Amino acid sequence: MTKLSVNINKIATLRNARGGNIPNVVEAAQKIESFGGQGITVHPRPDERHITYQDVRDLAPIVKTEFNIEGNPVAKFINLVMEAKPAQVTLVPDAEDAITSNAGWDSIKHKSFLQEVIQEFKSNGIRTSIFVDPDEKMIEGAAETGTDRIELYTENFAVKFAKGNKDGITPYTKCAKLAKELGLGINAGHDLSLSNIRYFSEHVPHLDEVSIGHALIAEALYLGLETTIKKYLELL
Repeated sequence: MTKLSVNINKIATLRNARGGNIPNVVEAAQKIESFGGQGITVHPRPDERHITYQDVRDLAPIVKTEFNIEGNPVAKFINLVMEAKPAQVTLVPDAEDAITSNAGWDSIKHKSFLQEVIQEFKSNGIRTSIFVDPDEKMIEGAAETGTDRIELYTENFAVKFAKGNKDGITPYTKCAKLAKELGLGINAGHDLSLSNIRYFSEHVPHLDEVSIGHALIAEALYLGLETTIKKYLELL
């Protein structure tokens, strides 16, 4: 079964809009786990506009499932990950002013840099994943970095699927098969939702984990958090 890791950035966004500590991200993470969520994902950005670095420190000792920290591996981020020691770190090449992640790594151009960073994390017992576009050349490049997994950037699929174009799944299927052949684990995320997750998971083989935040939290406004999580688990 594909694991569901819930990204709680949007819960932190709601808290930060008002100040104070409501909703409490630690409590939210615990509730998500109790509802069946199989992982907690956070993506702290340098400006800390949603998840803060202190949130990561607070979450690290209480997450009982798999803790996944995403981000661009600048020095500050690397130090935070080394301190928190999550189950997984996902490297994302987002600019500091990016609203959300919008591209995967060029794993060929940045091969040496990624190799160095990945080796540092792996030597500390942290599983590594790198965010990549569904491009077979990038998958091949990722394998040469030493990463344990890739995370397929799924926005292109989601946009096409919403327009009724199911052919958008094809590159993801091909990349997943190639990644498996190269010994890589396969994660996926970005704009996956209740409306497209079943189709995606049924057509992308060897899928280890999906990381879902924005859509899941938005859907939970109408359905409730527990019901939404259970629906995802059923569809997966």
